[in-house]
Amino acid sequence: MIAATVSAVFNAAVDDELLARNPFKARSVQMPKAGDATVKPWTSSQLFTVQPWIWAGGCGLRQGEIFGFSVDEVDFEGGWVTVSHQFKRLRGRYVFAPPKGGKTRQVPLPRAVADALRSHAAAFPPISVSVPWRTVDGERRTKRLYFSGAAGMHVRVSHFNDFMWKPALAAAGIIPEPEEGERYASAREHGMHALRHFYASVLLDAGENIKALSRYLGHADAGFTLRTYTHLMPSSELRTRNAVDTLYQGPQNHDHGPEAAHDE
Repeated sequence: MIAATVSAVFNAAVDDELLARNPFKARSVQMPKAGDATVKPWTSSQLFTVQPWIWAGGCGLRQGEIFGFSVDEVDFEGGWVTVSHQFKRLRGRYVFAPPKGGKTRQVPLPRAVADALRSHAAAFPPISVSVPWRTVDGERRTKRLYFSGAAGMHVRVSHFNDFMWKPALAAAGIIPEPEEGERYASAREHGMHALRHFYASVLLDAGENIKALSRYLGHADAGFTLRTYTHLMPSSELRTRNAVDTLYQGPQNHDHGPEAAHDE
């Protein structure tokens, strides 16, 4: 927290006798309360009401990777998505750039997500977009993008957020409708990153390991993934109960009970 860091600097100044006292310790100063940074993923019902972005919740891509998602990144037959670039705003202009961390990654493409993507492409054919690579004066590259913005152009983030994403959230009841003449309120926790959190929660609930999840999300450090999502991991007690419940829900007509043991 910034306030705590600044206060620590003042404490050091007091220790070095450069200041008489830390102004943050004055009675009139109210230190800000720490917010709840715990990730709270959407429910599946929330995801399925926000169209047409439900497929993105099945691959865990970042916003820039979604806006730059191109035809050549999809292997429908093999069932993979290769995340090789993102669409990025740089000094007021748009460029194609490597994914965050500069590393290409592969993400499994589930059948249901592939079907949703095919349906979207049939209704809204991919468009060809040419922008510079990496820098605003870089070599121009052309890619066929699955998602377009107004007038058949590439997606513009601010326009998308104000006129597409937030209205969809409001229609789904996730955020409130604005008053007449007002803009939608800020809803940072319900940005497109919510799709990645949903993806992570689904995989962890299904028993996927942290190392694999970290690789699919494109995190450089599996420890970061663990720190972010550890509270979503099923507890060992829950796994134990589920394992035993599954065993006892199996065939009941067999000689493995106490009587069979006694007869032996």
